[in-house]
Amino acid sequence: MKRTLSTWTLLFLFIQTLPAQQISGPIQVHPDQRYFMTAEGEPFFWMADTAWELFHRLDLAESKIYLDQRANQGFNVVQAVALAELDGLNDPNANGDKPFLDEAYSKSNEAYWQHVDNVINLALERNIHIALLPTWGDKLYKASWGTGPEIFNSKSAYDFGKWIGRRYANQKNIIWVLGGDRNPRKDSDDIAVWNQMAKGILEMQNLNNKQLMTFHPQPSEPAGSSNWFHKKAWLNFNMHQTGHCPDQPNYQKITHDLSLTPKKPTLDGEPMYEEHPKCFDAKNQGYSEASDIRKIMYWNVFAGAAGQTYGCHAVWQMYDLDKTPVNAPLKPWHKSLDLEVANQVKHLKTVMLSRPYFERIPDQSLIVEEQQNDETYVSATRDKSGSYALFYFPEGKTISINLKNLSGETFKMIWFDPRTGVEFPGNGGHPIPKGTNLPTRAPSYGKGNDWVLILERID
Repeated sequence: MKRTLSTWTLLFLFIQTLPAQQISGPIQVHPDQRYFMTAEGEPFFWMADTAWELFHRLDLAESKIYLDQRANQGFNVVQAVALAELDGLNDPNANGDKPFLDEAYSKSNEAYWQHVDNVINLALERNIHIALLPTWGDKLYKASWGTGPEIFNSKSAYDFGKWIGRRYANQKNIIWVLGGDRNPRKDSDDIAVWNQMAKGILEMQNLNNKQLMTFHPQPSEPAGSSNWFHKKAWLNFNMHQTGHCPDQPNYQKITHDLSLTPKKPTLDGEPMYEEHPKCFDAKNQGYSEASDIRKIMYWNVFAGAAGQTYGCHAVWQMYDLDKTPVNAPLKPWHKSLDLEVANQVKHLKTVMLSRPYFERIPDQSLIVEEQQNDETYVSATRDKSGSYALFYFPEGKTISINLKNLSGETFKMIWFDPRTGVEFPGNGGHPIPKGTNLPTRAPSYGKGNDWVLILERID
């Protein structure tokens, strides 16, 4: 029997072959305040990689290798830190330069910052936006796990914000990220310090090249940046860090943020990294697996996130054999660029962009049964008109789907493989009448065989 490709499969394959749209300006928040768009108003699905030590540990040739690979894999954002975490003020970068020339950390070293400029421009040439952290949070609050030194107060944060804001005011591919793995402490000036850094950056901003800004926290409850800054005008979208343990209901943080006023996009900016010790306990729990990472990504996006950040444990720290490892990476960064999920993120981005994007909403009412927030949780999303719905199955589980919120009288069923991006018809290719409930079980071959169910209106 000759097999034919569905219209959506053909569109999916076509989108994968399209060249990346050239960046003409910073991404913006769509008028519905849920998602991002390009400077031209087209859908922008945030698909970021975590490269905190990019400016600090890689030279320009290595940066090209890294950015080429991530561009080829479908990433469109890279998260990196100007004043890096791993002793970034006193340990020179790959060229032997420090960010400041004096012991007061007040006189900038042009050679260091020129390297940062060059890497940002390399990203621009590859149609990648840089989510730029001016500083890691240990430069405000060292704590037991940081290196510091602590150099920021309200005045120095404002001054540095103005300086770095002026330097990159005209850069087309910048997204500002304050915070750097620190939550504001009670009975401290931390909130005021971050507000002053934001103020300094904004005062230098080119209004014809307006750049978005957010805040990167530690894991916290009930959410992330919204805990402290949601109503601040400088915070254009919310960001979470959800930690490095598997099977946590992190999608609840997305749901929390989307219920707030005013409406703002939200996303998980630091989920569990690929090949990271589970809960920092490699000896007893081993390392994260690809299915752990995919689960987090699809759960968050189907809950309404404006995209998703990916991370690899060796890559964020740009670990190599001549570097001190942090939390037991398994191999050097350049050998970790080709991990399983790094090559699968494009499938999530492509399937989300292959259907009406700005109309998408989360809708758990599509699932009849009451579910537990465990590793088998099935998440659901659809467009506002109900012309399609997507369901993420972490593993084979039978659920009943309520079709009442979908428009039309008959539907086609498609199974989408998040590992390969391959689609094939469900229900034997036969149309499905609307009815009340549709019992459905995902194809299942054990752990790691997650699936997306697509229901699409025929008439």
